[in-house]
Amino acid sequence: MNIHRNPWVTVTLFAIAMGLLEAIVVVYLRELYYPEGFAFPLKAMKPGIAGIELLRELATLVMLITVGVITGKTATGRFAWFIYSFAVWDLLYYVFLKVLLGWPDSFFTWDILFLIPVTWVGPVLGPIINSLSMIVLAVIIIRGNTNRELSLSSFEWILLVSGSLIIFLAYTKEYTSFMLSKFTIDALLNPSNSKELLTFATSFIPIRFDWVLFLAGVLLQWLAMCSAFLRTHSGFIEVRSKRSEIRGQK
Repeated sequence: MNIHRNPWVTVTLFAIAMGLLEAIVVVYLRELYYPEGFAFPLKAMKPGIAGIELLRELATLVMLITVGVITGKTATGRFAWFIYSFAVWDLLYYVFLKVLLGWPDSFFTWDILFLIPVTWVGPVLGPIINSLSMIVLAVIIIRGNTNRELSLSSFEWILLVSGSLIIFLAYTKEYTSFMLSKFTIDALLNPSNSKELLTFATSFIPIRFDWVLFLAGVLLQWLAMCSAFLRTHSGFIEVRSKRSEIRGQK
């Protein structure tokens, strides 16, 4: 089957399957490390196992990026299909965890979201909001100009990147501050300290998520999406407006 004939179905099915696979891996991990249920502080992993977990996350990213490269017709289109598959994968990951483990308990349950390039932590509601935003952005780009994928303006890219960096900061600042309270940046980057770093990291318990910072980043992203949508549909809006004026004159 030609993926370009029905990419929405193909990519969605792939992302759903990846979400299920990711959830199953977490079921195994929690059976090994958290048989009584997942909670902070984290339990220590051997440095080798922690490295393998990083490779698993990296492999997941490569797979999702590959989907975007294969499916998209332009650079922006490839980016759109990547974030669409990423968002569907992440949303279904939590759905399958709820089905398989009855977890998370609520939208405000804390979770480890990512480990690259540093540990991301936050309430489950955070990545759900991000995933929904990515789906909306992907749809705007992919369905931008009839059969042509939309190109974002420099201003829109600046808003998106700035918003993403702010969201990244919201997810990582508490953990990073915790680690920097004991280690210098050089020590954190030194592989010989991996065992000591992992031991200290297991005492981390997230307390407060900076929702103001997070939502500021989300707002910038939505401003970019609104700009792209209005720019793309301005002609359609003008036609509808003129039609309304003509009807009013009649």
